[in-house]
Amino acid sequence: LQKILIFLHVTMCAAVGKTLLILFPKAMKRYILKQGERSRMNENPKFEYENWGPTFFSFNYFLFVLKVKWKRLEDEAYEGHSAPNTPVVTFNGEVRHLFNFMQDNRPLILNFGSCT
Repeated sequence: LQKILIFLHVTMCAAVGKTLLILFPKAMKRYILKQGERSRMNENPKFEYENWGPTFFSFNYFLFVLKVKWKRLEDEAYEGHSAPNTPVVTFNGEVRHLFNFMQDNRPLILNFGSCT
């Protein structure tokens, strides 16, 4: 049921976005550029709107957003329930799952941080 609701939501958003992009291209360009500012995508001087802007609300965009939202369903954690076996990427670029790092009866400790 959750996947169906997500499918309908993403379909509606993509259809409305594509329609607005066709009817109001300048306003949608400003909106998309604003989204680029939020994600800091436009800070890369080699990354121009003409390269990525038109891909918004395309079929590939729709499939990507749908895939990400469906994957997030698997990653939700709830208090009192088992932790999700979330995919992680090693320093070598290998995709593994969190539970692959568990050893015997030892607790698995995750440490998150950032260097900015």
